[in-house]
Amino acid sequence: MDDDNGVNEDLNANLRCQSTGDPQLDKAVHQWLTWDKNHRTRAQVESLVAAGRMEDLRSRLLSRMSFGTAGLRAPMGAGFNRINDLTIIQSTQGLFSYLSRYFPDFRSRGVVVGFDTRGQEESGCSSQRLAKLTAAVMLSRDVPVHLFSTFVPTPYVPYAVKKLGAVAGVMITASHNPKEDNGYKVYWCNGAQIASPHDKDILQSIEEQLEPWSASCWEEELVESCSLRTDPLTHINSCYMDELTSLCFHRDLNSSCPLKFVHSSFHGVGHVFVQQAFQMFGFAPPIPVPEQKDPDPNFSSVHCPNPEEGESVLELSLLLAERENACIVLATDPDADRLAVAEKSDRYGWKVFTGNELAALLGWWMFFNWKESHPDPADTQSVYMMATTVSSKILQAFARVEGFHFEETLPGFKWIGNRMHELAKTGNMVIFAFEESIGFLCGSLVPEKDGVSSAVVVAEMAAYLHNKNLSLNQQLHNIYQT
Repeated sequence: MDDDNGVNEDLNANLRCQSTGDPQLDKAVHQWLTWDKNHRTRAQVESLVAAGRMEDLRSRLLSRMSFGTAGLRAPMGAGFNRINDLTIIQSTQGLFSYLSRYFPDFRSRGVVVGFDTRGQEESGCSSQRLAKLTAAVMLSRDVPVHLFSTFVPTPYVPYAVKKLGAVAGVMITASHNPKEDNGYKVYWCNGAQIASPHDKDILQSIEEQLEPWSASCWEEELVESCSLRTDPLTHINSCYMDELTSLCFHRDLNSSCPLKFVHSSFHGVGHVFVQQAFQMFGFAPPIPVPEQKDPDPNFSSVHCPNPEEGESVLELSLLLAERENACIVLATDPDADRLAVAEKSDRYGWKVFTGNELAALLGWWMFFNWKESHPDPADTQSVYMMATTVSSKILQAFARVEGFHFEETLPGFKWIGNRMHELAKTGNMVIFAFEESIGFLCGSLVPEKDGVSSAVVVAEMAAYLHNKNLSLNQQLHNIYQT
């Protein structure tokens, strides 16, 4: 990929960079300029050295990212503790090495790779490019890669991992973080996000594989030419939408529902998928917020791309709902794994529900419908609901009354996803799980929070309650009083 001129330019760039006066930092600068083939991020480091911005260089080059509750996540830009071409290649090399040791059948099962709509022009960095580089590293080692051809909701990656029998999945996303950020989210073969000890062991493996293996790792074009790359989009979307109907309990009511719904996808991935989900449930499509339905990495119409912020970021949705006489607003975050809901009442105006309030409603709804099809009380013994420790105890109160099981996990949906897998092995079923930061899972379609399925389930619940002359808020009060 690199010709002699490219090599000479790299050497010249190294020579041009004066010493920082800090031998450890000089070594890190030299490593960066030697390894990084993205001219924009390389130029960022060169300009920081030229400007003598030592603290900025130290913060970027003398530490590395680590796995948090949402994988690797950091601002995009140059540096070993930022998200960029080089750190994504390094992370994927480490992941490859770890998976190779762990799975003897790695090269027959492969990995899934997905991405959201983020990007940063000044770093030459987009989620799509980073996903292609992730795929290129794997393909350069003869690993099959199921790379989605376009942006998808985050839950599609773990769903595809399980459906396709892959050993792991990678989703390039920073969810609802500020526009400057991006991330690298890793899923295990059970569809759950990696947890200890895998996260620590993968980090150690990354540290052992820092130098890019070959020019092939930088060739995003590999995904177009390599026969080991497949596009799972059509198959996975079809399977997901078919299985989603297992959460549809009142299709006849949905098709005649007089309620109107507004949906915002917050400039992210959700629009097309929520529209399809509504169709699968027999609803008329929700009314999209036009300024926010198409991808925009700058999130131009909101000061913060997090629907959990409430009315201040839902302003366009609420204004559209007023104009359209819609009484329910649904907002998925940019990677469509979270859901915010607002409801209009004649007396009180708009109510934006908290995550804990929505969980009370959804927990009630899922068990109500489960009981309808399982009248034998003995069946309740295999039913579970779950929540993270920082969330409301409302499901625990339900469980005491109704006789099903309730469990708490550490914060982060990865703990819920892994526990779901363990429970399934003993014949148990999680019918609802949540974390208070508006992350919900209805049923066990995928071991991850899911804004697409949650949006259409909320719509069906609202339609059912409307048929009983109840609003969501009225039913919430009924739940708290029982």
